[in-house]
Amino acid sequence: QGQVVESGGGLVQAGGSLRLSCVVTGLRFSPFAMGWFRQAPGKERDFVGASTWTGNITYADSVRGRFAISRDNAKNTVDLLMNSLKPEDTAVYYCAALIRSGGRITQIKDYDYWGQGTQVTVSS
Repeated sequence: QGQVVESGGGLVQAGGSLRLSCVVTGLRFSPFAMGWFRQAPGKERDFVGASTWTGNITYADSVRGRFAISRDNAKNTVDLLMNSLKPEDTAVYYCAALIRSGGRITQIKDYDYWGQGTQVTVSS
């Protein structure tokens, strides 16, 4: 049974940077994809970005150019470096693992394991 643990959330001023980290344990193989999602108060959970096992990285339009994902397949870790943060980036950020090869990396329903989430708050 896979387990996902995020770390690194916190409070930062607008324009600042923050790095989130995630580790997946308990799996026999490295996940096909490891992704980041976020959920702001009163809103649905949205896709932020994801990396496949082969290094193909996809970002949401709202974060492209500001956020960067890096993945270590050997350690089953994925980091999310967030730069030029805006107040609208405030949300709980979730890391997730998608096991099945060919799964849709932007779709919440395709992910198999989720972390508990970590709060990111950007003050103006």
